[in-house]
Amino acid sequence: MKRPPRTVVLAAALISGVAVAALILCTTLFLRSYRSAVVEGARTNSAQVVSQVAGAVDNYVNTMDSAVGIVLEQLDSEPAMRDAFLNAFLTARPEVAAITTYDESGSLLDCWAQAGRTPKSDILRNLSFDLTTARRLGHGYISTPHVESIFDSYYPWVVSVIRAVPGDGGSSRWLAVDLSFKELAATINNVSIGQHGYCYLMDERGNMVYHPQQQLLYAGLKKEEAGRLACLGDGTYVEDTVIYSVQRVPGSTWRVVGVSYIDETVNESFRQMVRITVITAGLVFLAALVAGWVLSRLLSRPLQQLETAMEQFEQDADHFAFQAVRGTREVQNLSDSFGHMVGRIQQLMTTVREEEIVLRKTELKALQAQINPHFLYNTLDSIAWMCERGKNADAVQMVHALARLFRISISRGHELIPIEKELQHAEAYLQIQKYRYKNQFTYHFTVDESCLHCLCNKITLQPIIENAIVHGLDLMVDSGHIEITVKPDGNDILLIVADDGIGMEPEQVAALLQNEPSDRTGIGVKNVNDRLRIYFGADYGISIESAPYEGTTVTIRTPRVPEDREGDYDKNH
Repeated sequence: MKRPPRTVVLAAALISGVAVAALILCTTLFLRSYRSAVVEGARTNSAQVVSQVAGAVDNYVNTMDSAVGIVLEQLDSEPAMRDAFLNAFLTARPEVAAITTYDESGSLLDCWAQAGRTPKSDILRNLSFDLTTARRLGHGYISTPHVESIFDSYYPWVVSVIRAVPGDGGSSRWLAVDLSFKELAATINNVSIGQHGYCYLMDERGNMVYHPQQQLLYAGLKKEEAGRLACLGDGTYVEDTVIYSVQRVPGSTWRVVGVSYIDETVNESFRQMVRITVITAGLVFLAALVAGWVLSRLLSRPLQQLETAMEQFEQDADHFAFQAVRGTREVQNLSDSFGHMVGRIQQLMTTVREEEIVLRKTELKALQAQINPHFLYNTLDSIAWMCERGKNADAVQMVHALARLFRISISRGHELIPIEKELQHAEAYLQIQKYRYKNQFTYHFTVDESCLHCLCNKITLQPIIENAIVHGLDLMVDSGHIEITVKPDGNDILLIVADDGIGMEPEQVAALLQNEPSDRTGIGVKNVNDRLRIYFGADYGISIESAPYEGTTVTIRTPRVPEDREGDYDKNH
């Protein structure tokens, strides 16, 4: 599977990076705002809870005041009426545990209690009345919650309201109304701010009035900041881990304090929101990645198709057929331009190929036309000389040999001819040269008959034989010998011309394959080599082995081409 283009990958990575950065920034800002909102919500909730508790305590205080007012109105009535009324009052108001009066010295004068209970004769300590506090405060006070201690087997949890009973000469008596604190305590105990938040009562000096965890306070296992909070006004205060809400109870010296923990009311909610936000952000990010991948595929697939088409065109331009790529307008424009370019290039390739064919034909014809005029002139001159000397038979043979030479050279315009005819052409040339050089050399053919009907380039052996005679044998004092061999070599055929002439230096060998023919030679060795390569490729051509005074061997390698394909190469070249 091909990878998307690098530009598309980089663009997708950049967009994803920007999206991730924006998502992280937005998530951070949202969580900060959310935490601030949660803290503010916790402050508001704590204040509301404390306000509700303060309202409940206010109702309790009003109940105490109303009860004390009613009792004060009846204290100066006739004893019988007073007792009857107070007993009825206690029956109607079960939250009133006891009503007691005290003289100026703090001694108990009268007592009315639920179920007609009478006080103990020997009271060790009366928690419902403290003469020192009463005198210090003057008009009275409200005690802290305590256990009733003046009765036997009756110990309700009460709060005592102490009031001075006006007399003719000032305060001569004190009234104490003990009200049950159980219901108010239950109300305070049931209040919760978060999982572990709570409320408690303190007075204006920070003394504890009621705490739902008083036993822990008394045991020293828990501490409260009541003294410090007493110096603060009403309101809500957020500290490191705790939220304090303080509110005064109207008409009393009591203050309600609400304690809640940020870890519970804020952090837990914040952590939950963080989890939700992270999950949501992860899903959004995943959705963005999927969407980006889909968009990337939609955008990159046409580009991949174009890239694949370009690679295929590069590998096989001749047989490539381009199909338009569908996509965005820009991609379609690019596809149309590429298709137009492909058509234009293929048209140019066809034109160039046709021009190359024409050029090759022209070049081959020019090569074939390079018959040495000196050879023809000398041959005709030799024939005329023989006729003048009366050697008519020899002249006739030379004319026949020359005729065969030209007939095979023409070969109906074909470049490839059977090796058998090429050998006949070479032998005709040798016969002519043997007459001219007056039998200064001999020759011999060694031919594998399986090669006779295979095709080769015409006029292939003659330039090589001519080179052997002119450069190898003509300069010898003694007669020389030329051996022509034709044999198969795998899928190829080797045509070998060997002479025992004077040989050549390596520089002369290299010059043969590089230089054009001179006037003394016909179609040069280089031209023969060029024709072989034009027709059959670089694997075919001429190789020369020669050493001074040892002779020269020229090997011509040509492919095995069956005779029934005569003319096929001419059509393609």
